[in-house]
Order: sequence, then structure tokens, then C-alpha cells
Amino acid sequence: MKALISLLQFTTILPLGRPQDLSNFARHSYIYPCAGYIIGGLVALPVFFIADRTIATAVATALFLLISGAHHFDGLLDLGDGLMAHGDREKRIRALTDRNVGAGGIAAGIAVTLLLFAGLMASSPVVYAILIGEVCAKFSMAFLTAYGTPFREGMHSYLHQYSRPSFPFIAALFCIPLVFLPVSPIRLAGAAIVMVACPVILLFISRRLFGGVNGDVAGASNEITRACVIVALALI
Repeated sequence: MKALISLLQFTTILPLGRPQDLSNFARHSYIYPCAGYIIGGLVALPVFFIADRTIATAVATALFLLISGAHHFDGLLDLGDGLMAHGDREKRIRALTDRNVGAGGIAAGIAVTLLLFAGLMASSPVVYAILIGEVCAKFSMAFLTAYGTPFREGMHSYLHQYSRPSFPFIAALFCIPLVFLPVSPIRLAGAAIVMVACPVILLFISRRLFGGVNGDVAGASNEITRACVIVALALI
């Protein structure tokens, strides 16, 4: 339970009492998808009772940001700045780690939010898409925590030192309960492919442009993977 509480304190703003030592979670980062079930459930619960699809989608999008404290969304904005920066690796890293948000970050935030909103609008029922998208998003963070070699000291490097190559495979096992949702196997298979493809592509891009991964990239993977998985569910 200490590991789970530490995970939720790291990924949400939920009032969970006395702060737990982050190492409780760091040693078990394969439990990332557990946060996905909890966050997804908290988002889906009020959405279930909203009849209007547009309002339900807007509420879901807002709750994703609010419950997480926009922590991972901030990483998405920073990654956008790093991707759009011109120059050598050092200039890209400076743009990635700069606390100020530039045009690249704004563009990335708008693009991913639009994809999320459109995917939820096209999903039926939306509550299943919310849960699947959030669990898959958390898998992507477990993947990058294990395989994303840090290019600088920080939160990601701290989590990475405790992670093991087997952790993403264990995290994938935590995603298996999603098969019990009344969603077609083909759609779930598509979600699984996207769930793995997103962090793999981000890992490749980050290694090439930044020389590794940091917490911003890992956080951005949460936002990007969630949006892409939900869009995939809507399209299949």
C-alpha cells in the first residue's frame, strides 16, 4: 500500500495523508497502470452521469488535467519546446528544460488536447475509452522509466535507477484486466499496439534529439499515449 500511495502522490493531487517516501514507488514502478485505473475511474464516474456528449467530453478532458495537477501536461509543453527548437542538442535541451513555455509547447499542448477531445467525442461508450486510455498512458511511463536512459540528474534519473528491464512486462500484466471490459478484442489489440508504439517512438526521438530521456519526456508520454490510444479506439 505504501508503494501505491506513493505512486498516487506522485501522479495526482489527491489528498492521501502524510507524504510517503518516493522510493516506495520507485522500487515498484511497474505498478504505474494501477494509477491509471484509479485516475480513469475518478474521471469516468461523473462523466457517466452526463448525458450531453460534448459536455461529458469537456469534463473528462478537464478532470484529466485537474486530478494530475497538470503535472504531466507540463512535461508535454516542455517537450514541445524541445522538439521545435532549432540548433544543436544543447540548444534543444535548454529549450526542453526551460521553465518558460514557448510556441512549440503551446502547439504541442493544443494538438494533443484536440486529439484527446476528438477521440473522446467519437468514442462510444466514452467511459471505457477514458479507462483504457489512462491505463495505457501509465504503461508508457513505466516503459520510459525502465528504458529511457537519463541525460541529466532529476526525478526521472532517480526513478530509472530503481527500475529494471522486466518492469514494463510486469506493467503490461497490470493492463490485462482491461480485456474484461465490453470492448471488442480488435479495438483492445489496436489500443495495445498504440500503447507500446507511442513510448517506443518517443524513446527513439528523445535519444536522437536530446541524448536520452528526462521527466518531461516521460510525462509527455502520458498525455500523448492517452490521446493516441483513445483516438485509435474511436477509429477501429
